[in-house]
Amino acid sequence: MNETERKEQSEYERRRAARRAAIRRKKRKREMRLRFLLILCCMIIPLIAGSQVLRFLKSRRSQPVVKKTAPPERIVDTPPDYDVQLLSINEYSRPGIELEQVNGIVVHYTANPGTTAQQNRDYFESLSQTGETSASSHFVIGIDGELIQCIPCQEIAYASNERNGDTIAIECCIPDETGKFADATYDTLIHLLAWLAGRYHLGTEDIIRHYDVTGKECPKYYVEYPLEWESLKEDVHNYIESYGVLKTPGETEETQQKTGE
Repeated sequence: MNETERKEQSEYERRRAARRAAIRRKKRKREMRLRFLLILCCMIIPLIAGSQVLRFLKSRRSQPVVKKTAPPERIVDTPPDYDVQLLSINEYSRPGIELEQVNGIVVHYTANPGTTAQQNRDYFESLSQTGETSASSHFVIGIDGELIQCIPCQEIAYASNERNGDTIAIECCIPDETGKFADATYDTLIHLLAWLAGRYHLGTEDIIRHYDVTGKECPKYYVEYPLEWESLKEDVHNYIESYGVLKTPGETEETQQKTGE
């Protein structure tokens, strides 16, 4: 390499070193600006947050304290007409075990088309003699809308498997194999459900099918047509809105204690 080439090489290395130095200086400046912005944010954000908290606390102190109370609820306080025909105490249909709390209402169908409420009630009673199975319900609604109470609401019925201990059971008679309730049966059921819901401070979401407990196809029509089941619960809600009266939760509990048959 001659002298000229050495000078060119040296000049090239010098310019290259200068460019690297310039890049490092720019990088340091960017880092310093970012650090400055970060420190500034760390100082400003707590100040802003603190001022907002102080403003909120000040506004809270200036507002009067309002005691919140539970809103009143609308309940149906009159039951449908029903005939009390309590089963005799026995191990197969009325064990006489106390039902400590009602958390739901279970709707069933009798699965024997054309039979009456009286026939189904008498079948439950016959189990005390035959012992062929364990079965019963608190209420039975007939095809013509007649209503029989078989077991007191504060006692367990053998109807809803693992939910026997915290639910009230309603058996509905059916006119045919479809399992669809007759209009009179349906009307009594809606009234009964609305009354029981108010009596035990339950919502329509606490009204369930036997199917919802065990997966059994009961009540058949309302398992096969789930939209009809939703419509039934909507009818209960509308019945309460139309025929219910406003009661506070305390009054609801007092009414429940007075009518705890």
